[in-house]
Amino acid sequence: MSFALLSQSTPSDDKQAVRSAVASALTDPDVTRLVVEPRVAERVAPTLADETDLFLAQVVAAMMAVERLDVEIALVSAEATTATRRYGLPHGPAARDLAEHGTAHAVPLIRDDAATVVVGRARHLGADGAKLHGETYVDNDRLFTGEVRSVIIEPTVDGPGVRAQVERLLLPGRWYRGRAAQTGGTNIVVEREGVVNPRVVKRSTYYRHHVDLKLVRP
Repeated sequence: MSFALLSQSTPSDDKQAVRSAVASALTDPDVTRLVVEPRVAERVAPTLADETDLFLAQVVAAMMAVERLDVEIALVSAEATTATRRYGLPHGPAARDLAEHGTAHAVPLIRDDAATVVVGRARHLGADGAKLHGETYVDNDRLFTGEVRSVIIEPTVDGPGVRAQVERLLLPGRWYRGRAAQTGGTNIVVEREGVVNPRVVKRSTYYRHHVDLKLVRP
C-alpha cells in the first residue's frame, strides 16, 4: 500500500488550490490511500464554520471530479468534528494511527448537482434570516410544506445515504432516511459545513453519488 499525505496549506474554501493539491498527490498511479491532514483553524473570533470538515469535503469533491474514488481516504483531524462523530472517527494521535494502519470501508458519498460534497452537515435555510418557505422531500416522504426554521441534512454511515429532519428549537424532529433530500421553495439558501452560500435558489438536492467513498474508519 502506498500513501500520499495531503496537508492543508490554504483556506478550506479555496477550491482551485485544493483541486491542484489533490491532482498533484494522485500523480503517482501507485498511490492507494490519501491521508488528509487539515490544519487547526486560527480563529480570531468564534465561527460556525467547521474548517476540518469543509477541507475534507473539498478534497472528496476534487477526487470525485477526476474520477479517483478508487483511492482510499483517511482523515487525521486534530479535534472532534461533525464528520468525525458521524463516521465514528478518532482525532489526535489515534487518528494518525488509524490512517496508517486502518482498513477502508465503503460509505455513501453525498453530493449536490453543483458537485459539492457534504461530509458533516448541510442545512436548507430561508434567505436573510427569514423562515424557509417551501417543502422538502426525502425520496417520497414529505418532511414539511409551508414554513420552517430550517432543514438539516446529513450523510449516513450506511445505506440508503442521507437523512434529514426539520430543525426545531426545542424537541428534535424526526429523521427521514433515503437516497436524496430535496427542498424546493422561494427563498432557499444552502449552508454546508457551517458556511452559508448567500445565493438564493429555488431548489437544492443532496443525494447519494453512484460511487461510494472508501473511508478509513474503525
